[in-house]
Amino acid sequence: MNSPTKNQKVKVAVCIGVMCAVSYLAIYVARNILSAVSPQIKGEGILNESQYGMLTSIYFFVYAIGQLINGAIGDKISAKYMMSIGLVLAGVANFVFPLFSDSLAGMYVSYGATGFFLAMIYGPMTKVVAENVDELYVARCSLGYNFSSFFGSPAAGMLAAIFTWQTSFNITSALLVVMGIVTFACFAVFEKRGIIVPQKRVVHKHQGDGIRSLIKHDIIRFTLISILTGVIRTTVIAWLPMYLTDYLGYAESSSALVFTVATFIISFTAFISVFCYEKMGRNMLHSVLVFFIVATAGFALLYFVKHSVLNIAIIVIAIMASNAAASILWSVYCPSLKETGMVSSATGFLDFASYMSAAASTAVFGNAVTAIGWSGLILVWLGLMVAGILVSIPFKFRRKTA
Repeated sequence: MNSPTKNQKVKVAVCIGVMCAVSYLAIYVARNILSAVSPQIKGEGILNESQYGMLTSIYFFVYAIGQLINGAIGDKISAKYMMSIGLVLAGVANFVFPLFSDSLAGMYVSYGATGFFLAMIYGPMTKVVAENVDELYVARCSLGYNFSSFFGSPAAGMLAAIFTWQTSFNITSALLVVMGIVTFACFAVFEKRGIIVPQKRVVHKHQGDGIRSLIKHDIIRFTLISILTGVIRTTVIAWLPMYLTDYLGYAESSSALVFTVATFIISFTAFISVFCYEKMGRNMLHSVLVFFIVATAGFALLYFVKHSVLNIAIIVIAIMASNAAASILWSVYCPSLKETGMVSSATGFLDFASYMSAAASTAVFGNAVTAIGWSGLILVWLGLMVAGILVSIPFKFRRKTA
């Protein structure tokens, strides 16, 4: 059997990358729609800050648990079924959410269910990329769905700026169901044409072999990186509309517009991170370290700069730098675990760690805004980025030899 040519490898990377990007856009619009419409929901008296914090915390918690469970299942079941079923069921749960606007418990349950079903996508999708895309093109292939993960925020912001919050949720639900059907059809075509080739599952002789293999691949360090960046890439973005209204004094309508523009700019982080990664010699840790340093400088400046326009520019840069570190984790590190046979499980675990930290921090931030104010919260974000610098310093512990 002849080895694939460069053109064939590029074709595979492009086809899989585009499919994943489109599917993932629907996911991140759904994930960010609540944040985008939060000023509307708060303005109508449906949720206050504490209840909103609890709702997003429940979502992140259930999503995290879902990543852990579905990631492990994703190493055993075809991604074609996992992804398409997850998208459709998430669409149904998302559609039900506005129907419970007068029931706090109903909102908690339906939004939590949306999180669990959306957690059926990322682990299996990363496994498909790792197993079918040539190593040279993995980071570039991942650009599409990483861009989608960031572009979901401005897309949700545009919906919030144009429609009522109920209509925004309904549109998002329809998008999820349609993409579930499209994803299944694309997988069927790609498998028929040999673009996606089902791989034999790696079976470890002993239960601990897979875990030892992941530890050898530095998963402990990257788990810490996942936790730290998870707070910024999910929680800070979720609170950004309220930050704009409460701290910087923007009106609800202006807040939605600023949020859309800011997150649109942030969405280009994936391209910047991969570009810098390749310019820095494709060195994961050095790239992550540089991004954390920039993020730390950004949040330090944010504390002192009160001018609204400059403040927004600085927080955008700080978020982009932190998200760039996260992009290296998801676009480069996770697919590099192919030889462990646990790409989906490991990706699910790392996402679990990320969203558990987001769930905890969201609940804490809701009370922290009242207790220490937004300025105090900025110092908390700064501390997280300093911890990121320490974690990403490239050193390894070595066993002493006798």
